Amino acid sequence: MRIRRIPILIMIALAVACGGGEVEEAAVGLADANHSRAERLRSLLSTLAADSMEGRRTGTEGAAKAARFLAAELERYGVEPAGDDGYFQTVPMARVEIRGRERLTIASATIDFDTISADRILDTEVNVVGIIRGSDPEVAGEAVILGAHFDHVGIGQPVDGDSIYNGADDDGSGTVAVLEIARDIIESGTPPRRTIIILLSTAEEMGLLGTRYYIDNPVIPMEQTVADLQIEMIGRPDSLSGGFGKGWLTGFERTTMGDQLSAAGSPIVADTRLDQNFFFRSDNIAFARLGIPAHTLSSFNMHTDYHQPSDEVDMVDFGHMAALVDAAVEAVRFLADGPKPAWKEGGMEGLGNGR
Repeated sequence: MRIRRIPILIMIALAVACGGGEVEEAAVGLADANHSRAERLRSLLSTLAADSMEGRRTGTEGAAKAARFLAAELERYGVEPAGDDGYFQTVPMARVEIRGRERLTIASATIDFDTISADRILDTEVNVVGIIRGSDPEVAGEAVILGAHFDHVGIGQPVDGDSIYNGADDDGSGTVAVLEIARDIIESGTPPRRTIIILLSTAEEMGLLGTRYYIDNPVIPMEQTVADLQIEMIGRPDSLSGGFGKGWLTGFERTTMGDQLSAAGSPIVADTRLDQNFFFRSDNIAFARLGIPAHTLSSFNMHTDYHQPSDEVDMVDFGHMAALVDAAVEAVRFLADGPKPAWKEGGMEGLGNGR
């Protein structure tokens, strides 16, 4: 499969050379489509990263409000719900003290909820989960996970009078990108060959809790999950990955996913900041440790608004985001319709076993 892209400027040049007509209309249509994508992303992110969402900290009304908004969008697009309560997958959590500090945790082999008082248990936290069913009987039972975490760090220490840590880039940008990709695939009218799971997870900032719960309670068994693509922090261009419309893939060198996308013409390149260990710093790592080829798409340029109240919507380059979402749509299509990615020799080095 070859990803084919005709740049808008080339289309316009063809229109001039041909004297207008159908080519000119196609060029204008492409430009309008890109503008619409950018405006949709702006509208979605302006809602998700608004002050009214209170920084979307897990365990707060702001996070619950965000989850309701995301579920309503998936319903509006026609994505099938895949939670235990519509689009919501309940993620039971408890407040526990670890080394003198209160933290959230999920049930595990070391935490028995029966030993925790009821007032410390949170049963309203959710992942937002949808499913786009595959159309090819031979591979429809296989799943590609498309994910992003919708939580952020909430309300905190004021900086220049602002105490709401909106998280527009982290990871509002990735979350609304996933919404836009889901909308694009549904509205295309061409279902994927493999099944796509839309996973908007909670509590990444607290230790990947939402993703870890999903792994224990998957929509499609983990052994049938062939790839995971997370999207995180794509709100601004990164000069090291080529600037506008380009993104990088964490762990590019570990599996064949990056090479396959490159061969298909994708503008998604390798992560150049290996010293930052980004491969280990997002939800993808939980899937990778199970042996699933899993990566995060980003264009984080190390901006200093990370985890600050200044991570606001007005700092986002929506033209760049729209172009990178175009690339992400094609990447998800490739994963759902093309060959399965595989680990390269030595690619699982440093992952350990299990979660």
